[in-house]
Amino acid sequence: MPQIDRHKNRTVDIEFVAAEDFNQLPYPERYTLIFITNGSISGQLNQRPIKISAPGILCLSEEDTIEVFDKQQAFGQSFCFHPDFFNTVRFTGAQELISTKVRIQTGLSLFHRNSTHTGVPPVTDKAYPQLFEWFFVLGTEVYAQSDELWVCRVKKYLIQILELLEKLDRQGEQSPVDIVLEYIYTNYSDKISLIDLTNCVHLNRVSLNKLFQERCGCTAMGYLVQYRLKVAGDLLTHTNMSLNEIARSTGFEYDTYFIKQFTAKRGMTPTAYRNATREHAASI
Repeated sequence: MPQIDRHKNRTVDIEFVAAEDFNQLPYPERYTLIFITNGSISGQLNQRPIKISAPGILCLSEEDTIEVFDKQQAFGQSFCFHPDFFNTVRFTGAQELISTKVRIQTGLSLFHRNSTHTGVPPVTDKAYPQLFEWFFVLGTEVYAQSDELWVCRVKKYLIQILELLEKLDRQGEQSPVDIVLEYIYTNYSDKISLIDLTNCVHLNRVSLNKLFQERCGCTAMGYLVQYRLKVAGDLLTHTNMSLNEIARSTGFEYDTYFIKQFTAKRGMTPTAYRNATREHAASI
């Protein structure tokens, strides 16, 4: 059922199910993320056999057809959201501006079926603790609605979850760069040093940076900054989080350093970027 935002008297088209029973999937008019934390399920997804063991993720759109034949001590949680949940929303006093054109695309490929996107992205041992934490906080935010920014925080954690799952879905056999990228996607909100990255793959900084230059066109730490700024850009456009909150959420120790880095890389301040992207959304 859609949530009623008790702070702003509006309907928010999301739902968190703390104990998914796997009987009513997929939910209509929703994208659904099911996080299986115990046991396993087996069945058919779009007439193809599947078996998902914990820890596992299942990504469903309303167009999918799924039959669950067997559940072995399976326990999971699910989060459903309408595709329009990521529309840009701006509140200015009593005025509400909503763009139906500009929406975040992060992770939506997970719900589009082809030979690459099967609906079952891999969950590695390293990624599992972070996904578990983010899902827990996501559910807590939906149920608690502790203040008027709870929807912003839900978007934040959903963006993080989808970003990580999309990256994991794209990875095949892991090279040293893949391993470091997974570490970045999982831990970017924490304090990370170059030593942390080199320790992931037991390479020195020269060798690691050479591999990153060949594949990504920048150093490992340079990529970390780019990725943090990408997530920060999404949060600026799609949430009302303060600059200090966004800085802390994306791994920048001080908002002044975040503003300096963002301005240098994007050519405008975070506030100018937020205003520009939202004005563009409102004009479409």
